[in-house]
Amino acid sequence: MTPQLIDPFARAITYLRVSVTDRCDFRCVYCMAENMTFLPKKDLLTLEELDRMCSTFVGLGVEKLRITGGEPLVRKGIMTFFQSMTRHLDSGALKELTLTTNGSQLARFADDLYAAGVRRVNVSLDTLDDEKFARVTRWGRLPQVMKGIDAAQRAGLRIKINAVALKGFNEDELFTLTEWCASRDMDLTWIEVMPMGDLGNEDRVGQYWSLKDVRAQLAQNYTLTDLAERTGGPARYVQLNETGQKVGFITPLSHNFCESCNRVRMTCTGELYMCLGQEDMADLRPALRNYPKDDKPLVEAIHNAIGLKPKGHDFDYSRQRADGQVSRHMSHTGG
Repeated sequence: MTPQLIDPFARAITYLRVSVTDRCDFRCVYCMAENMTFLPKKDLLTLEELDRMCSTFVGLGVEKLRITGGEPLVRKGIMTFFQSMTRHLDSGALKELTLTTNGSQLARFADDLYAAGVRRVNVSLDTLDDEKFARVTRWGRLPQVMKGIDAAQRAGLRIKINAVALKGFNEDELFTLTEWCASRDMDLTWIEVMPMGDLGNEDRVGQYWSLKDVRAQLAQNYTLTDLAERTGGPARYVQLNETGQKVGFITPLSHNFCESCNRVRMTCTGELYMCLGQEDMADLRPALRNYPKDDKPLVEAIHNAIGLKPKGHDFDYSRQRADGQVSRHMSHTGG
């Protein structure tokens, strides 16, 4: 399918990340405040509206659809949405349907996800230590996540672990996490912590662990070979020759990836953010709800929004403060 969504900098938009809920059963310190006020359920797009919205994007050339949250699998009835999206995989219009999850509900849904056409799942996991896991997630239980990963692998899902690099928290687990992923035949991606949301006492600059340092430490124990491979997202990959595994680096601070950005993010209320690191957004919900039988206003609203996509974000910690910080929580936009 020829991409129809081209932004002002000649980048084709072929990747849509969709938050289906702002709710989560964890309260990760870099994502949410402990006492979050969630949106009224009436404000959320219904599953039918999510289907129509995503189907419109697929009709405009979006080939990759990633479902996020909050925690997407806590949304009631969410499997009916995944099952509905299967038709776009069957037609060939959609190349990949996937999700990012904290893993807590994978034991329940892994088989159904595979049956719906999902083949890869990203699991957010920052530590293998029970006590540290409880601390960083506030409400989470590591054994529940491990059971979910087991179930997902049994179902045939390819798992990639996403770990946020947190200075003073998981620095000492760099090699432990790497070796554990290698033993499970799972890829691993490290993510720099981003200045998003007012999380009270959380020190963004103090948390920041540059992935340049992560890579340099890995190079002390492994031979790293740069890979040209891209999976549609912002990660740059290396192969660890000794284990054969892929390790990715998502570096919005130390080396931004804006020149190749091919994605936009939609919230569970129908707000389209053209850049994770900017406040500008376009509200697509009126075009969706005011014209239930006519997709033309929605298509026009999407095109108008893509025409406002900025060249890049402004995240910067170099002056020892969280410059470029945006006010919304990561859970609001879906990561």
